[in-house]
Amino acid sequence: MRLVLNVIWLVLSGFWLFLGYLAAGIVACLLIVTIPFGIASFRIGVYALWPFGRDVVRRPTAGAASTIGNVLWIILFGWWLVLGHIGTALALAVTIIGLPMAWANLKLIPVSLLPLGSQIVDAGTYVPGSRIAG
Repeated sequence: MRLVLNVIWLVLSGFWLFLGYLAAGIVACLLIVTIPFGIASFRIGVYALWPFGRDVVRRPTAGAASTIGNVLWIILFGWWLVLGHIGTALALAVTIIGLPMAWANLKLIPVSLLPLGSQIVDAGTYVPGSRIAG
């Protein structure tokens, strides 16, 4: 079932969201200081390309630097990526087949806003209590 959902996701929205994250990552990598944002964007982009069967968990070792980085991320990149997720979710929610895809899009919003200090793992391999999306 995951394969079917991922293929439908890829065709309907995954590829376009991946391109958005790729663009954000390229822009972030232009400056030396924002390379960690670019790496986070590429990581989330690959997750947005094929999300079913994977979860996002909060790393317990993430410290104050990831919090400061997340604030900067929201200001620079996060808000327009979230708008992309909301717009795609609204477009997918028009059809019955698109409802699970719309829900998956909305579940990508937390990691779009707070990517630093998060880790993408296979479904079922997270530490209980640390799950933020999935």
